[in-house]
Amino acid sequence: MIVLKGMTWDHIRGINPLLATSREFYLNNPGITLTWDARSLEDFEDYPIEKLAKNYDLIMLDHPFIGAGASMKVLEPLDDFIERDFLYDQKENSVGGSFESYTWEGKQWALPIDAASQVAAYRKDLLNNLEISNPPSTLIEVDNFILELPKNYKIGIPLNPTHSYCSFVSLSANIGGEFFYKQGEGFLEDVGVEAINHLRKWYEHAHPISINSNPIKMLEHMSKTNEIVYIPLIFGYSNYSKEDIQRKIVTFTNIPSTLKEARGSILGGVGMALSTQSKYKQEAVQFMKYVAGESCQCGTYIENDGQPAYRKAWKQKRSNQQTNHFYTNTLESIDLSYTRPRYNGYVIFQKRAGELIHSFLKENNKDAKSLIRELNQLHVDSLVI
Repeated sequence: MIVLKGMTWDHIRGINPLLATSREFYLNNPGITLTWDARSLEDFEDYPIEKLAKNYDLIMLDHPFIGAGASMKVLEPLDDFIERDFLYDQKENSVGGSFESYTWEGKQWALPIDAASQVAAYRKDLLNNLEISNPPSTLIEVDNFILELPKNYKIGIPLNPTHSYCSFVSLSANIGGEFFYKQGEGFLEDVGVEAINHLRKWYEHAHPISINSNPIKMLEHMSKTNEIVYIPLIFGYSNYSKEDIQRKIVTFTNIPSTLKEARGSILGGVGMALSTQSKYKQEAVQFMKYVAGESCQCGTYIENDGQPAYRKAWKQKRSNQQTNHFYTNTLESIDLSYTRPRYNGYVIFQKRAGELIHSFLKENNKDAKSLIRELNQLHVDSLVI
């Protein structure tokens, strides 16, 4: 019996579809068993990839880790194991830049299994109470919306260090377009100042839990209380759009934008990578292809709390009916999303930058230009790691 060990993250979206697909895979491949461990969302976002590669065959990871994994030679390039036609199909049928985000220096280092970007979220029932038909669709509308809310309603926005950074990047990419950031220099100062000022204004009017929340904590609170009516930027979780007797439905939509298009949302999602330490590489790749393939993504994966990366799954009628049209309502945001750099050192920069932005929002003890200059110095320093 071959036992493959995998690592994912601790949420129903992270673990349930992998348990279901592993059971199904075993029925067709009775000599191969998979076991899964799960780490917290915080560990998922910044835990060293080289440590995971020592203990696991399959690693679910975010695309900024690819440069470090490739440089340290702890991940296998999948081109050496998977036929070109399969990789081409994956590229042609992934949503947004999900496939390309795991491409680095001409090689493919993971398959897109789960797809997400920052989107907006709202409680439709609470908006109806306010006699508001639609949530804000521009940044200025968000600024005005928060001033008009009654005291018993708040906006929310996850602003723990990692997500302070992510929202800052989404705002910067939306405001500044493709030139908001340049590797070797950092963020365009005027754009960064405008983005951080929006973020600071939203934080000042946000629910108190915002400053230390990740998306899961924020969506749990939004769906189980009647305190948060709208979230302008948050990674989408289709699970919260489903009928559930324990919570209210959260409706997701595209990010508020300075443009006609919802462009610049930071790309998230999860890829499945293969450790160089695996003793069963061919068997692990067999499972990877199964989970990433059209049939599984549109069937077992999405039917067991997964949020797939295959485009057909995002467009199929059943998926949208079951999730209050989560997929079609947010497809523009992910298709026009921003893919973060993947150089070795970027994950460390993201962590330190998030801590700096979080402190800036919480302490409010420096001006915006000074913050952007500090961020840019951190970026330059990260290039020599």
